[in-house]
Formats: sequence, structure tokens, C-alpha cells
Amino acid sequence: MDSQPPANESPPSTTTPSNIGDVVPLYSNYLWNRVASLIPTSNSILLAKFSNLYRQTFAKTRRSISFPLPLPSEFPCSSSTNNTSAADASRIYDVLEEIMADVLSNLHDIQKSLDFWQSRAEGSNARKAYFMIFERGPIAFVNESKDFVRKSLSEDSAVQHLCQVSSSHMSDRMRVLMELRSSLASFLAQLYVELDKRGEDLLKTPEKSLPSLLAVVNRLFSNLEASFSHLHAARESDSSIDGSYSMPLVFDRLPEINEEGSQWTDCELTDAINLVHKNLEKLNSYLSVMVGKHRKPRRMTLYWVRYACGAVGLSVFSLWLLRHSSLMGSSDIDNWIHDAKEATMSFFSDHVEQPLLAIRDELFDTFRKRHKGVMETEEVQLTQDSLHRMLRNFCEQAKGEKVPDNSSDQEMLEVVMNRYEKELVHPIHNLLNGELARGLLIQVQKLKLDIETAMLELDQILRANEINFAILAALPAFFLSLGMLTLLRTWLKQDSRAQGRGRIARIHRRLLVVEIEKRIMQYQSYVEQGRDKDAENVFGLLIYNLERLYRVVEKPARTSGEWDLVKQDLIELGRPQQQTSYKLMVTQRLVNVYDCLLPTLKRQ
Repeated sequence: MDSQPPANESPPSTTTPSNIGDVVPLYSNYLWNRVASLIPTSNSILLAKFSNLYRQTFAKTRRSISFPLPLPSEFPCSSSTNNTSAADASRIYDVLEEIMADVLSNLHDIQKSLDFWQSRAEGSNARKAYFMIFERGPIAFVNESKDFVRKSLSEDSAVQHLCQVSSSHMSDRMRVLMELRSSLASFLAQLYVELDKRGEDLLKTPEKSLPSLLAVVNRLFSNLEASFSHLHAARESDSSIDGSYSMPLVFDRLPEINEEGSQWTDCELTDAINLVHKNLEKLNSYLSVMVGKHRKPRRMTLYWVRYACGAVGLSVFSLWLLRHSSLMGSSDIDNWIHDAKEATMSFFSDHVEQPLLAIRDELFDTFRKRHKGVMETEEVQLTQDSLHRMLRNFCEQAKGEKVPDNSSDQEMLEVVMNRYEKELVHPIHNLLNGELARGLLIQVQKLKLDIETAMLELDQILRANEINFAILAALPAFFLSLGMLTLLRTWLKQDSRAQGRGRIARIHRRLLVVEIEKRIMQYQSYVEQGRDKDAENVFGLLIYNLERLYRVVEKPARTSGEWDLVKQDLIELGRPQQQTSYKLMVTQRLVNVYDCLLPTLKRQ
């Protein structure tokens, strides 16, 4: 089974790809295929090793955790097979894993671009016009602006024409991406179903089942080629994208041999595996070009206006900064830095350091410093005792008898006030010869006592609220620290991604489960209606959705200790022969039982 240079091998199209990222994989894979086709692979062990090294270095760098193949857990290391069969099974298993990973990765790229175009197509006419002018790069901005101005001067419906062009621009890309997604989803579904059917045979008779499986994979590549050929035939004439369909995809064919009559030799198996690898590389190169022409614009292209304004602003700021720097003989920047440093230190001292020290002093020195204050209890007591003696002496002289010991200050003050009122009848005479001056002095002493009592109560109130005043002074720094901690928490949790641990990440994972449930019900509906092709397409998208959930839920599920159960449930959802009612029950268990998929409020 020596490999010959394929007759249908053709160099890449001369059409210029849209970006460097499309050129590199296209030409590197093409050159590798040409080199591999010039040397007989069955007679060169060195080339086989170099081929494996190439694929491990370049093709598998983008592979990560992928949804498990529907094969028995003992495969490919079953104890019932000999060493040769186990080695062959391991090589084929690696090929199948690589096919699954690459197809799922391409499906993900297609789905991201398709979601983008659908969101833009559902927008308003103003949003579509904005996209056509401002979100396709500076060259498109200049061209569309000229066309818009020209049509505005010659026609009245320039905006309507721009919206129609935008709708056509988006719908053309959406149609191509949807057809690519449909073809890949059908290929994935067929491969998954075939692996599920042949799992037991691969364990029992691997020497016969492995060649047959490779033949099935080759047939699936042929079906995929026919599907892409149909895409070219249907879209080549009416495509609005230049050069979109100038490079048809042609896979290499596995030679017609007896698949089950005799066991394949090691050379035949090696050539078959290498042929599958070559076809996979052709598929990846083809999709990199096709998806690259219809993909969503890159972030730099979408937001080039913002980046341009930012660059202009940064340039102006740099010139302004240079003008005020020491390089131009100015000390403004040094002065600003000094002022900012002093303002920061002042803020820290007034709103952080001093309030914290006040709180510390209030908490640890309150009882030790209670005797110190504006007004003390002993001073008030002295004033009260002095007033009591003054009232007692006045009453004894006014009545001519001794006042009882149990008389209150209020009773004696009534006597003073009565005498005071009588003395006011002749104020001048009584001021000199009477008790009017003495009564005035007693009232002054009473007023002093009232003032000292009020000051003592006020001092106690201030002391009791010292910690509250210190906390109020520290509130600005507290809120500033709280905001910084919130931003740090959001960044650490990666709350905007489905792999994160926050509320938004949990919502994304639950929405993936909802999407899986919708695919299951849609698949069952198509099966009941006899629409096998549509059902096959939906099943491929179901596997894709399961793979996305499998990726994003692994880390949080391992953290919560639920990964083994979650993984088993996801595998059950992907089994083609499993009952729909059971699959729906599993989806309900996923969102209601496992902590890694529960909403945050329900978890608390």
C-alpha cells in the first residue's frame, strides 16, 4: 500500500486570504502534504516518526480537554488483545480523538462568527448602517462614506440602500457559515454514531474492526467532500465575497482492499492512518480559509474608531506631557507630583490613620481617661454643696429659726424667691440695706450649677459617641477600599466567563444546559417526523453543546467534588440510543442537584 502522489493534489488558490492567520496554516499544511507524498510512507520508519512529531507539535497544540469518545472504557488498552492490536488500537484512538477535537474546534469558530452575524442582523437599520461604515476598518470607512455621500446627492434613499447592502452582507455570510456548520455537524454525528455502534466489536475482534472503522472514516470524509462540493455549486455564482469558492476541497481516497477478509499489515494500517491525517489537515486548511472569509471582524477591526481616537488622544497627551516636563525646562510635572503626594498623604492621615487611631484609643483607653474632660463630677458637686449652704444660711436668717436637715434645695429656694420678690418693691433701698444683693448672688450660684450640670451631660454624650465620629471620618476610605476589593473579586472570579466561579459564570453554564435540552427535544421531534437529515444535524450540534459544557464545567465540578457524576451524566446525554425521557430527566438533575450548576441564591 505504498502511497503515491495524489493526482488531485493542487496548490492553494492564488486568491489572497484575508489575513496572515489564514495563510500560515494553509501553506504549511500544503507543503507538508507535498513532502509526505514524495516519500513512500510504508518503507520509511523515520518519516512516520517525523510525521507523528509534526502532528504532536503543530496539530495538537490547540487541543485541550475534549468530550470523550463513545467507546468502552477498556478501549484501547484491553487485556484481551495482544500487544500489536493494542498498539494499533491506540494509534487509531489518537486519530479519532484528533478528528473529534478538530471538528469541534472548527464548529466552535463557526458558531462564534454565526452568533455575531445573527446579533448584527437582528439590530436596527441604524445599527446596520453603523456597522457597515464604522466597524469594518478604515478602508471600508472611506469607501462606504464616499458611496453614501454620492448616493445622498443623487438619490433620496441612500440610507435604505446602505441597510440593504448591510443585510445582504450579513445574510450571505450567515448562509455559508450555517451550511458549513450543518456539514460538520452531520459529519460529527455520523462519526459519533458509528463509534457507538462499533464499541463492543472493537474490544472483541480489533484485528477486523479497526480496518473497518478506518474505512468508515474514509467514507465519512467522502460524504463531507460531497457536501462541500454542493456548497460550491450552489454559492459560486451568487456569492458577494470575491474568491470564496475558488478552492474546492478534494480528499484522498483509501484504496479498495478487502476490509474483512484478512488482517491488515502494519504498513497498510500506517498508510491508512497517514491518509486520514492528511485528509484532516486538508479539512482544517480548507475551513481556515472559508471561515476566515466569512468570520466576524477581529476586535481591532470592530473598534478601530475607538483605538484611533485613543491613539490620537494619547499622542496629544504625550505632547502636552512633554511640554510640561523637565526635558523642556518646565517644573510643572515635579510640582504636580509633589502636590499629589501631599494630597494623598493628607487624605490618608485624615481619613485612615487618625480615625483608626481614634477608634483604637476609644476602645482601649476609654475607662482610663474617663476622669479627664471639660467638666468633672467633683466640680459640679462642689458648686451644688456651696449653693446648699447659701440657701440654708439665707433661710435661717430670714425665718430666725434653724432649718430642718431634711429640707431640700427646692424648698429653700422658694423661700429665697419669696423674699426676693418682697425686696424688689423697694429695690434701691433694699439693695443697700436689705437682702436683695444676697438673693441675686444665690441665683447666680444656681445658674452656675445648671450650666455645669448641662456641660457635664454634654461631655458624657460626646465621650459616648467618640467611636461613632471616628467611624464617620473613616467612611470615605472604607468605601474606596470596598470598591477596589469588589473589582479585585470580579477579576479573580472571572465572572464574565462560563469557566468562572461567580454568578454570571453559573448563568452561562445553566444556559448551556438549557440549549442541550432544546437540542434533545428538537432531535426527537425530527426523528418522529422522519426528517433523518435534520435529526442528524441536530445530533451533531447536541454533541457540540455537550462538549462546550464539558469544558466549562470541569474545573468548578472538580472543586466541588462532583466531576465524576457530572461527567457520567454528560456522557449519558450523548448516547444515541438513550431514551429522550431519560435524557430530559438527566438535564433536570444537572440544574437542580449539582452545586457547580446551581444559581448562587439557591446555593446559599
